[in-house]
Amino acid sequence: MERKELEEEEQKCEAINNIWEVLGRKWALLILKNLHTKEAIRFNELKRTLGEISSTVLAARLLEMEREGLISKKIFLEIPPRVEYRLTARARELGAILKDLGEWALRWKSPRMASTKIQ
Repeated sequence: MERKELEEEEQKCEAINNIWEVLGRKWALLILKNLHTKEAIRFNELKRTLGEISSTVLAARLLEMEREGLISKKIFLEIPPRVEYRLTARARELGAILKDLGEWALRWKSPRMASTKIQ
């Protein structure tokens, strides 16, 4: 490989590593999956669909993904306040990549990972 190609590959690896710091956190992929199934979803509805996640962790993951531009938050000026979360175009594009990654992961799953369930 030429020096320029090596630098480009290094930049790609660094970019993947940076986004994976967010996506690799516990609950992040399940949050994205649940947001993908709805046009918009409220905090408590999302929490119910995820099960055992705490409100604190869910709020932290949503904030991280909002900062990365993966989700958007819309606040309605109502009483009581209403907030809805949606996937951004960036996250919808990522969804196709994650679907392919998931299919690859199932094909090449190691025996050790076969009995592991995500929480």
